[in-house]
Amino acid sequence: MTYFEIRGASRMDIRATLTELCEAFNAHDLGRIMAFFADDCVLEMPRGVEPWGTRFEGKRSVRDALATRFEGLPDVHYGNGQHFADEAANTGMSKWTLTGTTREGVKKEVQGCDFYTFRDGKVIRKDSYWKIVE
Repeated sequence: MTYFEIRGASRMDIRATLTELCEAFNAHDLGRIMAFFADDCVLEMPRGVEPWGTRFEGKRSVRDALATRFEGLPDVHYGNGQHFADEAANTGMSKWTLTGTTREGVKKEVQGCDFYTFRDGKVIRKDSYWKIVE
């Protein structure tokens, strides 16, 4: 991960980390993706029966959920990435356009964003949102 010095203390460069994370998602590299996540991480996906969508807790569960994304949309790509950071709050946001084709041949294109929370240089929460295309 990328770091820089602030008042003599090493701090995380959240915007650079989000850029690297997006690149890992586009490479479909689960090992590289999960290296950014803490063991006690949480992933909240937009769809589900609860108001927060579907929640996955713990690194193994998050990895499995992301693997399912890559299986369901084998050519998924997060384009037009824009990354925003609040270094003081250890949070950041990535805005993107998801494109991909389902295994059944249905093309998908949707705009969305992920809100990230970090602790000690690792993702502890990834909360995903996307537009509903009707």
